[in-house]
Amino acid sequence: MKQGDQMDESMDMDHSKHEQHEMSGHDHHDMNHGMNGHDHHEMDHGGMDHSMHMGNFKQKFWLSLVLSLPIIILSPMMGMQLPFQFTFPGSEWVVLVLATILFIYGGEPFLSGAKMELKMKSPAMMTLIAMGISVAYIYSLYSFIANKVNPHEHVMDFFWELATLIVIMLLGHWVEMSAVSNASNALKKLAELLPDEVNKIDVDGSTSKVKLQDIHSGDLLLVRAGDKMPTDGEIIKGSTIVDESAVTGESKGVQKNVGDTVIGGSVNGDGTIRVKVTGTGEDGYLAKVMSMVQQAQQEKSKLESISDKVAKWLFYIALAAGILTFIAWLIVADLPQALDRMVTVFVIACPHALGLAIPLVIARSTSLAAKNGLLLKSRQALEQGNQLDYVFLDKTGTLTEGKFTVTGVEALAEMDKTEVLKYIGALESQTNHPLAVGVMNYLKSENIESYQAQDVSTLKGIGVSGTVEGHQVILANQKEVEKRQLNFDQEKLKDYQAQGNTISFLLIDDQLIAFFAMGDTLKAQAQDFIKELRDVGIEPVMLTGDNQAAAKAVADYLGIKEFYSELLPDDKEKIIKEYTDKGKKVMMVGDGINDAPALARASIGMAIGAGTDIAIDSADVVLTNSNLPDILKFVRLAKKTHSKMIQNLWWGAGYNILAIPLAAGVLAPLGILLSPAVGAILMSLSTIIVAINAMTLNV
Repeated sequence: MKQGDQMDESMDMDHSKHEQHEMSGHDHHDMNHGMNGHDHHEMDHGGMDHSMHMGNFKQKFWLSLVLSLPIIILSPMMGMQLPFQFTFPGSEWVVLVLATILFIYGGEPFLSGAKMELKMKSPAMMTLIAMGISVAYIYSLYSFIANKVNPHEHVMDFFWELATLIVIMLLGHWVEMSAVSNASNALKKLAELLPDEVNKIDVDGSTSKVKLQDIHSGDLLLVRAGDKMPTDGEIIKGSTIVDESAVTGESKGVQKNVGDTVIGGSVNGDGTIRVKVTGTGEDGYLAKVMSMVQQAQQEKSKLESISDKVAKWLFYIALAAGILTFIAWLIVADLPQALDRMVTVFVIACPHALGLAIPLVIARSTSLAAKNGLLLKSRQALEQGNQLDYVFLDKTGTLTEGKFTVTGVEALAEMDKTEVLKYIGALESQTNHPLAVGVMNYLKSENIESYQAQDVSTLKGIGVSGTVEGHQVILANQKEVEKRQLNFDQEKLKDYQAQGNTISFLLIDDQLIAFFAMGDTLKAQAQDFIKELRDVGIEPVMLTGDNQAAAKAVADYLGIKEFYSELLPDDKEKIIKEYTDKGKKVMMVGDGINDAPALARASIGMAIGAGTDIAIDSADVVLTNSNLPDILKFVRLAKKTHSKMIQNLWWGAGYNILAIPLAAGVLAPLGILLSPAVGAILMSLSTIIVAINAMTLNV
C-alpha cells in the first residue's frame, strides 16, 4: 500500500466548516495532460481559504505558547490572583504588548475563518472563537487605558483568558489535523496517469515526439507495448491486450482489435498499435472522472459538523444574551457594570473545553483505528459512520482478490493436477487471449513448466487445439463438451459457476480429462462479512462493471440482494447520489480509479489499502490491511466515537446553560451573581472532564 503521500506534513485540513482543501501547488505539467480547463486551485471546501496546513498550526501553537506564558504569569485569571502569579513595575505594558502580538498572530486563523463563515452566512466554531478573543482583547485594551487614566477605579482585564483561549484552540486544531490528515492528491494523481510526451504519426508516416497538450482530436498516435494510452481513442491498426485495471478497476486484461476503443490512462499490453485520438481536454475519460471527483468533494464538504452546529447556536445565544445583559444592566446600574457583565457573558460563552471536545475524541479514535487496520482521513467519517443505511461494495478488488487467475482445477480422469496444467499451458502459451495470460501467470507462480505444443489453431466458437506430447489436445467450452455428449459430474461445476468463473475443459484424444475455472477469487471472509453487515442493520449493495450474469452469480453466492452491473464510473457515482439525495447515509468501499467519484460522493468513502492511490486519496478512510471484517470494526468505532463526541459537547458547551444566565445576572435580585473567577473555575473544570472522557474511548 502506498500511504506515504497521505501522511505528508503538508496535509490539507479536514472537510469541516472552518477547513480548506487546498489544491495550490499542483503543477503536474500544468494539469494540461489533455485536461485543460480544470483549474483545481478553486477547490474551496468552505472555510479558511488561506493555506492553514498542519505545519502552520503546529508552528502557530508553539510560538503562541511562548507568547502566552508571560501573560499567564503576569495577568490575573478573571480578576483572581493565582499562587504562581506576580507583577513588577511596568509588567502591565509587557502583558499588553505580548497580548497584542498574540491576538494578531495566534488569533489570525480564527479571525480569517470567522470572516469566511460570516461571508457564507453560516457562523460556526471560528466565529464563536473570534468573538471570544476579540471581546477579550478589546475590553482588556479598554481596561488598560481606563486603569491608566483612573488608577483608583480598577477595571478587570481578560488578557489571561485571551492567551489561554488562543493557545487551547490552536492546540485543538493541531491535534485534530495531526490525527486526521486529509491529503488532496487524488486529482493530481489522475493527471499523472497520462504521459508527458506521445509518439505522433505525421502525414508522411514518420513519427515525432510531441507534448501531450499539443494533441488534438483526429491525430494519429503510435502506442508501443507497455506504454500508457495517452488519450481516449480508436485502434486503426494492430491488436493488443489492454490493462484497464488502473482505470476501470477490473483485473482481467481486455483484448483490443481494430475498431475498438481505448481509454487514456490504461496500459498497452504486448502489441504495438496505431490509435486515432477521439477524446482530449474536457472530453477525455480521465477529465470527466476528475470533474466528478471535484464536484462530489465540493458538495460533500458543505456538510456541517456536529461541533459547528453547536458553535453556531452558542454564538447566537451568546450574542443575544450579551446584548440583553448590557441593556438590562444599563437600566438598573451604570455603563461600566453593564460592559463588565456583557463581556463576562461573551468570554464565558466561548469555553476552552469546546475547542478540545471533538479534537481529543478524534485523536483517540484515530489512534484506536490505526491499531485495527484503519487509516482515518476525515472527521466526517466518524460522524457519518454512526448511522449508516447502506454499504456499497465494488466487486473486483474489494469482495474479490482483484487477480484474474486459475481458481480451480478438477481432474475428471486419472491425471494429477500438475500434469493437467502442463497440457493446458502448452496450448495457452501460444495465444495472447486474456484468459491465456491469466493461465500462464498462474503456472509461473506455481513453478510449473508447460509442455510444448505444435500445430496450434483457434477453433471458432469452441476454443483452441493442438498437438501436445503426441496427443490431440483441445481446450473447449462447456457447449462443445455437451455437444460431444461427454458426461461428467455436474455437481463439481456448481460452486465455480456460482462465483462467476469462466469454465474451460481439457480434452485429450477426444477424452474428457479435466476442467479448470478462471476468475477473480472471492475473499475468504466475504460471505461471513455480508451476513454480519446485515446483522447490524446495514444493507450491502454490490457495484461492478461485470455483465449481469456474472454479477448475479457472485451476488447470489454471497447473499447480496441488491446489485448493479455493467457500470461505468459515472454510473457508480450517479447511483450513490440517488441514495444520498433520498437522505440515506451510505458508505462506498472501492479500490480503483473508477471508484474515485463514488468514493468522493458517498457519505463515507472507504478505500481498500491495496488499491490505487487515486482511490485512496478520494476516500475518507483507508482499509490498510484490505480485510473486509475491518469495515465492521470501523462501524463499531464510529458509533462509540459519535457517542463520545456528544458527551464531550455537553460537557464542553452544556455548562453554558448554567454559566451564561448566572453571568448575565438573572439571579442578581436574589443576591446570586456569578463572579468571573467562578466562571473561570467552571470553564477549567469542564476542560478537564472533556479530556478525561475522551481518553476513556475504547473499541
